[in-house]
Amino acid sequence: MERQHTENLFRRYKGEVVDIKTVSTGIYRGKVTEVTNDYVCLVESGDVEGSQVFIFFSAIESLMVVAAT
Repeated sequence: MERQHTENLFRRYKGEVVDIKTVSTGIYRGKVTEVTNDYVCLVESGDVEGSQVFIFFSAIESLMVVAAT
């Protein structure tokens, strides 16, 4: 059930820019583009080519929604 709550949280912020901190202390910023039951896909902000980053829910420590300016 824990992953279901995480999945629902990311679905709520789909299309918005977020910062995700992982347990390995990596920080990723990007727009939430895809959410499955195992991972979230971000398109990194400012990347002209639109590189995708896939982060497994088990690796996520925290999430912060970036306020629109």
